[in-house]
Amino acid sequence: MRSDRFVKACTAAGVGIATLGIVIGTTSLGATAGTVAVAARPTPALGAVRGVANLAVYSINSDGPYFQAIVSGAIGDYGPAVTVLPDGKVDPEHSSEMELELRHGTFRLYIGTIVSEFRAQTGHEPVFSRTCSDYFRVTATVPIVAGSGRGLYRGASGKFSLSLVGNEDQETSPCRSGIARQILLLTGSGTVSF
Repeated sequence: MRSDRFVKACTAAGVGIATLGIVIGTTSLGATAGTVAVAARPTPALGAVRGVANLAVYSINSDGPYFQAIVSGAIGDYGPAVTVLPDGKVDPEHSSEMELELRHGTFRLYIGTIVSEFRAQTGHEPVFSRTCSDYFRVTATVPIVAGSGRGLYRGASGKFSLSLVGNEDQETSPCRSGIARQILLLTGSGTVSF
């Protein structure tokens, strides 16, 4: 008797499913235009990322173009960074862009604005003349350079709210004879997608 009930239940379920299929099929035929419109909507690329990334770029005892970078959050990566001109040549004056050469790819930041603000403050060195030391801090919005992403970061876009900090002790007597210790730190967070 049990097997009869099971067969009847499966048969009833099969008829119900078949009926549902006919109703859906008929409805789908009547709604073909709506179905095409849904199918035509763009979908995010497989593995697309959008989120908050935290950035720290630093240089110790150098005013040169070479730095180290660490990125966490939406991007978890690290590697060297270098200031470059738009044509990719190294820029020792830090006037334009910074390329982050991370393990999984690269992208550039436009640093021209934040560096200009920093230079305006550093024109009054030493800040603490009695101790021959300086501390500078500026904040600005720093965008990712459009089209600069490579590797995993191809198509990267977004912007960071960053602070550029300089903290240094100069050689004493006279103060302007050279840097004894220095750190330059570019740090903050922003929303990125790639």
